[in-house]
Amino acid sequence: MYLDHYGLREAPFRLTPLTDFFFTGARRGATVEAVIYAVLHDEGIIRVSGEVGTGKTMLSRVLIDRFPDDIDTLYCANPTLEPEELLRALATDLGLSLPEARAGALLGAIQTALIERHAAGRRVVVLIDEAHAMPKASLEQIRLLSNLETGRH
Repeated sequence: MYLDHYGLREAPFRLTPLTDFFFTGARRGATVEAVIYAVLHDEGIIRVSGEVGTGKTMLSRVLIDRFPDDIDTLYCANPTLEPEELLRALATDLGLSLPEARAGALLGAIQTALIERHAAGRRVVVLIDEAHAMPKASLEQIRLLSNLETGRH
């Protein structure tokens, strides 16, 4: 109904944001550029926060679209994962098949995969939507993975 009234070709508001409708005003475009810059300069953990409905999920999707080709993006949309579930999800996103592995083995395999990708000239970025809702132990797993950056891996 409102499509015809406003002359729209498709519905602009959906449950899953469409990056075609990304609005770069109100510093959103600058935020995208700042995050890309930080990733390209190995700045480590980056936090983007904002009120509900300000476009954080859209920002994540825009970043995935705009990161250079040498960046592999792991996207976690479920922040309630317990540590082992989180590691299993990251391992799966990295293409690792470790269905029976425990947390320690998963962490080791992920670290090895990250080091191998770095050696091949690739960067890996983990985007976590709604990270504030993550269990503290899961956030600790992310911190442990970020320790790789201190060795320039």
